Amino acid sequence: MALTWNRAVEWDADDWRKHAACRHTEPDLFFPVGTTGPAVEQIEAAKRVCQTCAAIEPCLEFALATNQESGIWGGTSEEERRKLRKSWLAARRRAS
Repeated sequence: MALTWNRAVEWDADDWRKHAACRHTEPDLFFPVGTTGPAVEQIEAAKRVCQTCAAIEPCLEFALATNQESGIWGGTSEEERRKLRKSWLAARRRAS
């Protein structure tokens, strides 16, 4: 089943996940508890996995389109996505 967002973005939700570098990584790595102390190291480790991933762009697009508020998605932290989502939504509104 394809998921479409404002007709500008279309992806097969299962397709990009088949190529995700995180598929064979402990999922807890991508969902740190907090943003300080040991969580900082965990966030950086998760982002390193993302940087090797062929699916980093569709993963981030999915996270923005579905408003994923927790975890590391597409190489971004929760705070980074909050900032990105504002400009991402504005761009989608302009495109429609």
